[in-house]
Amino acid sequence: MPGSEVRSPDLARASSGMPLSRGLGRSYGDASLLATGDARALGTTLADRILSFDEATGLLRAEAGLCLAELNRLFLPRLWFTPVTPGTKFVTLGGMVASDVHGKNHHVAGTFGRYVQSLLVRTGKGDIIECSRESHADLFLATIGGMGLTGHILEVAVSLEKIPSPWIYAESYRVTGLDELLQCIVESGRTWPMVVSWVDTVKGGVGMGRGQVFVGRWASADEAPPGLPKPRPLIPMPISLPSGLLNRFTIGIFNELVYQSHYKPKKTGFVSPDKYFYPLDSIAHWNRGYGKRGVTQHQSVIPMESGNGGIRAMIDTLAQAGTASFLTVVKDCGPQGEGILSFPKPGMTLALDLPIRHDTQAVIDRLNQTVIDLGGRIYLTKDGFTRAEDFRRMEPRLDEFLAIRQKYDPAGNLRSAQSRRLFGDNG
Repeated sequence: MPGSEVRSPDLARASSGMPLSRGLGRSYGDASLLATGDARALGTTLADRILSFDEATGLLRAEAGLCLAELNRLFLPRLWFTPVTPGTKFVTLGGMVASDVHGKNHHVAGTFGRYVQSLLVRTGKGDIIECSRESHADLFLATIGGMGLTGHILEVAVSLEKIPSPWIYAESYRVTGLDELLQCIVESGRTWPMVVSWVDTVKGGVGMGRGQVFVGRWASADEAPPGLPKPRPLIPMPISLPSGLLNRFTIGIFNELVYQSHYKPKKTGFVSPDKYFYPLDSIAHWNRGYGKRGVTQHQSVIPMESGNGGIRAMIDTLAQAGTASFLTVVKDCGPQGEGILSFPKPGMTLALDLPIRHDTQAVIDRLNQTVIDLGGRIYLTKDGFTRAEDFRRMEPRLDEFLAIRQKYDPAGNLRSAQSRRLFGDNG
């Protein structure tokens, strides 16, 4: 994508006239890419100062470019942690707001936006507005999960969580099929605050949907190992593997090895937050494993009323399309977020990592049709292929979001490659 990134520690000044803000630019799709015809984007990573922190309440105020990895480095030793964390620590606070990220504890904690108290936003009109649930609430709620399209996020005030130790107590279970896996997720969610699963989407027959379920909680001070967890070593991926290497056959072999590696029905132990929350972050340039054509992720949430058949239908659609997901994750979602376009709602969320091929658009079309038929929706942060008409069919809140966006940016000054694809934004 042609264009340049302008970075500055003064976001209020540098954001003037910019069509797009981007943090670390690591979303799977085109949300952080310039729309065709736009030449410059605002990079926020130099604006990463912590402006204040209240030790009594946990209220943090920081610039939008602060990276979660740095936040964890500074606050984990002080036994503070973000109440909701996504599956990577290489994301900025502004990106966490724009995506309204969710994590392994969504069924009990909700999305990140629940803990955001206020935002400083530069709108498309050029106004700098402090917004919250009490002031300019429409802008506040549209910005949470709004993919950066309601304004440049300059500062974030968010409540951190006091934790008993810097360690996670974790258990994992091997399950033999999809019904057992989904039942284990639901039952585990009644007693565990963190639940996630890995699913084999290639295996057929009675083993369809077999996998591993991982649960966890913060370890208490009296049971946790002494000291802080050591940083995980970074494993390099030095070259891009050949495109096409990952297919149903090779992924099937990989899945068999992963499944058999959990040779015990149950494993237990204490692990670092990095290992539990961010397993892929330990591999530098992990995306090279998908080849030069890259990878896209399709993440959807399927309403609970669809039952186990909903997730089964998604796996069947993947098989019928003749492709496979290298890494498949299923989690239980709790209540819908406050953000007008926040992704999660009650149900099961299925995240598929799909190597990009010549027919990826057709594969995404088939998956999205299944999502629409089941009454679900997709996660914009992971999307790079959904068609505008399909997104509208799965998102009844869209008109409300677009109306608020129009109010604060009537000239359409803010846009991205994703908003052009989904909303027809013009440069």
